[in-house]
Amino acid sequence: VVASGVLNVASMATVFGQAHYKPWARFSALLSIAALAGGLMVLMLDLGRPERVVVAATHYNFKSVFAWNVFLYSGMFAFVALYLWMQMQKRFNRYARPAGIAAFVWRFVLTTGTGLIFAFLVARQAYASALLPPLFIAMSLAWGMAVFVLAQAAVGGADEQLRQRIARLLGIFVALVLYLTAVYHLTNLYFARQTAFERFILLDGGVYPLLFWVGYVLVGSVLPMALVWRGTVGATALNVAAACTVAGAFAALYVFIVGGQAFPLEIFPGYEVASSFRDGAIAPYAPSVWEVLLGLGGVAAAFLIALVGQRLFDVVPRAAAGP
Repeated sequence: VVASGVLNVASMATVFGQAHYKPWARFSALLSIAALAGGLMVLMLDLGRPERVVVAATHYNFKSVFAWNVFLYSGMFAFVALYLWMQMQKRFNRYARPAGIAAFVWRFVLTTGTGLIFAFLVARQAYASALLPPLFIAMSLAWGMAVFVLAQAAVGGADEQLRQRIARLLGIFVALVLYLTAVYHLTNLYFARQTAFERFILLDGGVYPLLFWVGYVLVGSVLPMALVWRGTVGATALNVAAACTVAGAFAALYVFIVGGQAFPLEIFPGYEVASSFRDGAIAPYAPSVWEVLLGLGGVAAAFLIALVGQRLFDVVPRAAAGP
């Protein structure tokens, strides 16, 4: 999700011709490659048999959205790397815009595919909704922009005019995610079969309502919008807003992914189902230390790729990079 959204700046510069974003376009592309690599590393290692990725890469069931994503991820790497190459080689600069447009289109295809993983999953009541692909696209726009702001601050930060533009975009994207999330839950509440699930997520599900209302809505949405929509936005306020948005993203995904799987599927509507396999029971879950370390390892890998790339290649404006 972040790998797609962090390309916002490159897309604004190349596809929409916004000159203020152009100095940071290459850094945006590098961050996209780094985030995608770090995320896929976690995904592969979480399978327990990472060497089995060769099977996924050579045997395809095209009725499975997971098989589609093998091509979507590979295509994302290829298009962004091509775009970065066209940007960095002066003799190929004339091809930068077509490559940027291709990466722009592919990032939406990729994020749509990520949303479809859940939209096609009928085995959980939290998912199987046509709203999920556009919701994931909105998430990518907001959360990718927030990650870009934090990464940009680490290498020098933006000038005043660009900071105000980025702040306004971040506020709009965060509001869009909040709106689509509200529509998603209101749609579920309209269906009687989803009432129990929505009550679990929003009211009496223990840690899940707390993370949703405090972690995502308050910290991850309301606070960032308040910080970036209060007139001129300073560098500190923008960085805090971005950090809150990222924290809210983790909370939202935890509620959506873990909470969505913890709630039991209603196999026989109107009947109570129980067995020794915990059918019909809410599943308890707490992340182990190994899972936490694996997740942090993915973030660290993305950080390392971005750091090494920024040191080896001319992807940061000289004014920001310093002497």
